[in-house]
Amino acid sequence: MSKLLAPSETAKWLKERDDFLVLTHRRPDGDTLGCAGALVQGLREQGKSAYILYNPEITPRYSKCVKHYIAPEDYQPGCIISVDTATTGLFTKNAIKYADSVSLCIDHHISNSFYAENTCLNADRASCGEIVFDILMAMSGSVSSAAAERLYIALSTDTGCFSFGNTTANTLYVASVLVESGAPNKELNKKLFRTKTRGRIRMECALASELEFYFEDKVAIVSITKNMLETTGANEDDMDDVAALPGSIKGVCVGIVIREMSSTSDCKVSVRTRVPYDAQEICAHFGGGGHKLAAGYTMKKTVDDVKYELLGVLEPIFTE
Repeated sequence: MSKLLAPSETAKWLKERDDFLVLTHRRPDGDTLGCAGALVQGLREQGKSAYILYNPEITPRYSKCVKHYIAPEDYQPGCIISVDTATTGLFTKNAIKYADSVSLCIDHHISNSFYAENTCLNADRASCGEIVFDILMAMSGSVSSAAAERLYIALSTDTGCFSFGNTTANTLYVASVLVESGAPNKELNKKLFRTKTRGRIRMECALASELEFYFEDKVAIVSITKNMLETTGANEDDMDDVAALPGSIKGVCVGIVIREMSSTSDCKVSVRTRVPYDAQEICAHFGGGGHKLAAGYTMKKTVDDVKYELLGVLEPIFTE
């Protein structure tokens, strides 16, 4: 049984240990990488030895978060920490060997499986970055500019630059402290949210033409195929936050993106909802998880089969 720790208790736990290795999840986003970079930075400022396990799926968009902290191949960790990772099923291939020896998990997913020896969890936080912020503040009473920049990336990307429904007063408070601590918010906002490649623009045009609407237009579903990626010239970096597009349409309560993965036979499904609809409840039917307003899962089925099964789950929700 995992022991639950508050941020202050987690800070104490970290101060009493050394030789840390931090794990991030598959298909890493700004939250998991920003948290990992900030945590390692904070630990090093405490005189600790801390590194991040290389994630082979890192894209250029977030590489700055972690590039100075990657563990050498011969590094022998004493404590394994995972950030923003609800289950060991989200571990990268090179992290699977640590699945049974995670000492601490820092997370904000209500679907967390409590696989770690200790867990610092707050499902009310919009991003895991808010929890790491609390931990670093408990450790030293402040956040350095390097850690602040990485945590700002964590917060802003998990909230759509503070526009998603998961954004809270605490999110905005933490963001303000991070800016005061040196996070270059103007530069990051422009880079992450107001700059798009040609491939991304072409992808958005393709998605707009492929949208399908169901249940009196309250549900919007779009599929991203391997052929679509090749045609538009979009790359993995261009796929960041593409799941939010269907749900941005006026009147849509449930937006779904089904993506045919280029390197496997899997389909990745991302579900975004508006209150009162529960994305996690929808994804739980297929073994997935996440949050009430944003969740997902992966299946080894065709796009059409995935869509058919999803509609079967959604029908009673919208016809009751």
